[in-house]
Amino acid sequence: MDFSLLLVLAVALSGVIYLLDVVLLRPKRRQRVATADANTQEGLDEPSREKLLKEPWPVDYARSFFPVLLIVLVVRSFIVEPFQIPSGSMRPTLEVGDFILVNKFAYGLRLPVVNTRFIEVDDPERGDVMVFRFPDEPSVNFIKRVVGLPGDSIRYEGKQLYINGGPIAKELTEEGPEASPEQLLLAETLGDADHFVYNNPRDPGPQMREVEVPAGHYFMMGDNRDHSNDSRYWGFVPEENIVGRAFAVWMHWDGGLPSFTSVRRIE
Repeated sequence: MDFSLLLVLAVALSGVIYLLDVVLLRPKRRQRVATADANTQEGLDEPSREKLLKEPWPVDYARSFFPVLLIVLVVRSFIVEPFQIPSGSMRPTLEVGDFILVNKFAYGLRLPVVNTRFIEVDDPERGDVMVFRFPDEPSVNFIKRVVGLPGDSIRYEGKQLYINGGPIAKELTEEGPEASPEQLLLAETLGDADHFVYNNPRDPGPQMREVEVPAGHYFMMGDNRDHSNDSRYWGFVPEENIVGRAFAVWMHWDGGLPSFTSVRRIE
């Protein structure tokens, strides 16, 4: 189920019910009270007045929930949205169970559900960690690092990334790090982003001959280079699938007690 769609429908339904009450039902209730007052010698007693003015339960719920749902919709659609990391494709930058915050206006404001950009801000930059809708299944959100911009030539062979014909420099930081003993931990710089990647020396990993990123599309890769389902397998991400830029980890939860010791910015 698309949570954005459900949220929009909930806001619309509660808003329509609330508006219908303000415009039509509430005046009728007040008119009934006025008529009853006029037909009663001493006027209505307080319990009778309250009973006639009482809102129907759908109106009561709509009045209570509409402002809350509207605020959640605005914040989630245009400001910041939380996500949970479900896989290890972005290790070591992001671990399974990390809860992240995604800036929804970094790449422009988009209408909920249809995801159409109506206010332009910035475009993704190389090295950004970006959440997007998976091209083959738009109801599923993916998170990867922006590697190729529109017009770039990308090649990945022998665990080496090439952009526009030049190799991206990486430096071995640690062999067999404690968090993943079978991997090599390497430092890499993409654009302004200094980050770490994993390579598995015992796994040849995917190979990809040079491709050119089409206009309006982006080439995405996971930092766990040999264990990431990314653009090397299924192609490019169109601009209209962009959700936002991941900028912080605010909690980690792996099934036990939530932990806040890993709160950090995402580089």
